Amino acid sequence: MTEARAFHAAGASRKLAAARASIAASAVLAAAKLAAGLWSGSLALLSEAGHAFVDTGATALTYYAVREAEKPADAEHHYGHGKYEALAALVETGLLFGLALIVVGEAIRRLGEANVEILAGWPAYGVLVVSIVVDFVRSRQLSAIAKEERSDALAADAIHFASDLVSSVLALIGVAAAQYGFPQGDALASFGVAGFIAIAGYRLGRRTIDTLLDAAPRELSPQIERAILDAPGVMRLETLRLRSAGPEVIGEATIGVARTLRVEQAARIKAGVCDAIRAVAPHARITVTADALAVDDETVVERIMLVAARRHLMAHHVIVQQIGDRLSIGLDIEVEGAMPIGRAHAIATDFESAIRDEFGSDVEIETHIEPLTAHVLIGRDLRGLLAEEIAEALDRYGGDVGYIADIHDVRVRETSGGLVVNFHCAVDAAVPVEVVHAAVDELERRVREAFPEILRIVGHAEPADH
Repeated sequence: MTEARAFHAAGASRKLAAARASIAASAVLAAAKLAAGLWSGSLALLSEAGHAFVDTGATALTYYAVREAEKPADAEHHYGHGKYEALAALVETGLLFGLALIVVGEAIRRLGEANVEILAGWPAYGVLVVSIVVDFVRSRQLSAIAKEERSDALAADAIHFASDLVSSVLALIGVAAAQYGFPQGDALASFGVAGFIAIAGYRLGRRTIDTLLDAAPRELSPQIERAILDAPGVMRLETLRLRSAGPEVIGEATIGVARTLRVEQAARIKAGVCDAIRAVAPHARITVTADALAVDDETVVERIMLVAARRHLMAHHVIVQQIGDRLSIGLDIEVEGAMPIGRAHAIATDFESAIRDEFGSDVEIETHIEPLTAHVLIGRDLRGLLAEEIAEALDRYGGDVGYIADIHDVRVRETSGGLVVNFHCAVDAAVPVEVVHAAVDELERRVREAFPEILRIVGHAEPADH
């Protein structure tokens, strides 16, 4: 079992244990309140007993919901079973409102009676005091567990016990008022009990309906949005959709990244966004997708290479000219050497049309079609007189073109396509790249003229003090 699964299993066990403890506490308190209410005749206490019995049924429902919600995703429930908890909380909301109406009706009836006898004694006081203590402890414990495990059902239970605490205090006041000559105080306290039950139902119902209707988490959405926008490489947040599913937050986010990025660079940005989301919401499961966006500092060559990449074409030797108020573009594209020229020309025409879509219809574009160079040539080191002559030519012509010195590490390889020559040379570190490039190109041109059998020369220039 992985660490994440072990943590999840521990959380599930903790929630189930809390639900079982709630069932036991609710059942014991309900029985004690009913007995004390029947003995004393207090409507407030009997209302509390009814409230407690409803809570007992609700906590049993909570236990079932928590157990079902922990089941993994299956073929019919791709996002898991987390909404069992929200469904149970919705049922509990209905029970709370129903009980509040019953208590209000009975309180109105009791106020209409002329002679109401309430026997207030130590059983009534004792049950209510014990209930207040138990409700306080259980509401604190359940609230903490519900917050840590993000459980709607346990949050509903915590609200139940908190409302029980307040209503028990009101019932205690009503019993005391009846004992000291104000029997209507018991019925008035029942109105207060009903009011707190209704408030608890409203709070629970609002949260539950948000979950069932896939409302975005109010507090979490801005945090996740800020985390995404602050992640390196994210240009903007296109869409963010979030919803709650039990203890988890599930959603999708679409970010904008520069379209000039390579695939692996875009993947690293997405991974960074996922890490940023987990830092603020470890329980969130958000799918991140990246949209390619054009940026203001893209060069003409970068834009051309993007067009080529979309068509899986090899393009090189790109030459861009500004002729008056329009662009003139020339470049080479490579296709399979065995491809008929008719098909190759169609590919080139489509590529030119795509470039016009990118830069405008008035752009001038010329493509040179050439056979695709083999990616791997089988070669072997060439020894002997010819290799020595090529090395000597490099050294001699290097002195003629200027800027180049200390030609070394010369390697001549024989391949099926011709000779391939590699060499290193030293240049002054302060010389501009364009000057060095021109000198190396001139050296390569002279050597290839002297040795036509050379297919390619690759010269690597490095600072003299390297």
